[in-house]
Amino acid sequence: MIKYSRIIALSLAAVLILSLTACGGGEQEAEQPAAGVAVQVETVRADIIATENKVSGKISADSESTILIATAAKCTAVYAQAGDQVQAGDILCTLDLGSSLSSYNAARISYNSAVQSYQDQKAILDKQVSMALDNVNNTKALFEIGAASQLEIDQAELNYQNAVAGRNSGLSQLEAGIQNAKSGLEQLDTALENVDQAGNVIAPQAGTLVTMNAVENSFISNSMPLAVIDGADQMKVTASVSETLVPKLAAGDTADVYVSSIGQSFTATIRSVERAANLQTKLYTVTLTVPADVSGLLSGMFADVTFHTDVSENAIVVPTEAILTSNDIQYVYVVENDTAKYVEVTTGLTGSGVTEVLSGLTEGQQLVTVGQAYLADGDPVRVVTEENTQFEDTADDAADASDGEQAPAGEE
Repeated sequence: MIKYSRIIALSLAAVLILSLTACGGGEQEAEQPAAGVAVQVETVRADIIATENKVSGKISADSESTILIATAAKCTAVYAQAGDQVQAGDILCTLDLGSSLSSYNAARISYNSAVQSYQDQKAILDKQVSMALDNVNNTKALFEIGAASQLEIDQAELNYQNAVAGRNSGLSQLEAGIQNAKSGLEQLDTALENVDQAGNVIAPQAGTLVTMNAVENSFISNSMPLAVIDGADQMKVTASVSETLVPKLAAGDTADVYVSSIGQSFTATIRSVERAANLQTKLYTVTLTVPADVSGLLSGMFADVTFHTDVSENAIVVPTEAILTSNDIQYVYVVENDTAKYVEVTTGLTGSGVTEVLSGLTEGQQLVTVGQAYLADGDPVRVVTEENTQFEDTADDAADASDGEQAPAGEE
């Protein structure tokens, strides 16, 4: 009886094993992937490409006035603060400049006196030279009729030459005096620019008062601007470029500008390109005009400036990531009849994520853009879309999770 029971149990186990094997085989057959390596493709097309040259730039007001008082002075009153909108002629503050203004007035009187003295002396010396020249001509005329000798002519000419030399020497001394007086006046002009006779600091233009360092009842610093006013109408971008880039830029060209601090992008036009490099940086300054409809920019903001040069039209342009390199050989894969084909290419200009292909590809070909790193020439492929690829990845993850599940203890 026991032997018979064991035979029945073994028979049932064999049937169960066979049924499980059959079910497992069915699941494996259902999960068989399609043949070939999954890839994504893109149709090769002709397009326009340009080399992108990115540099850093700085935003500033197109018309900016910096007020610097180059002399020690005490501020007695302040009428405007940083951030205020001011008009040309507004009083920003008042300074106690009594001694400086007195020196300025004295310097102007000295300059005016030197100019007047030069003009008076020049008139006298010019008349003396003219009289000496007339004497020469008259003596020669007398010599022609025998009323004067050659010695008298020589003496008259000598007197004329002495008069010319005396005039030139005297005027040179007077000119030196004028220049000295002018230099002193210009220094005070610079020190007191935008300051009236009452010591009031006057706004030279309308705009935003972005800097104001005057404090009432405190002395101003002559080493930093008292005030900075940004013009209200226009902003500009300045950038520094290398000697290799500057020959490719010209007034009227455009550039892409991005100001990250405010997330603002716009196209600016090159206004000027300096042809002399900065002595310290050895770079060339390029100034670009910001479109009038761009708002939110403030002086001092930094910007990324992208210049587009070496434009190529009707070029074969492909995603840069589609191009592979091995031993200095560049190549891509294209799909023909569900088969990967190895194609060597030569490249040209590079842009933002794209590259120009000079040879190897033609319009209409199906270029592999995803999965090319897993291909070899002649491999069978299956073209999938990005959505299908995501679905397959999700299905694979779910299958992996299912395979990893274990039955609880005691349920084997």
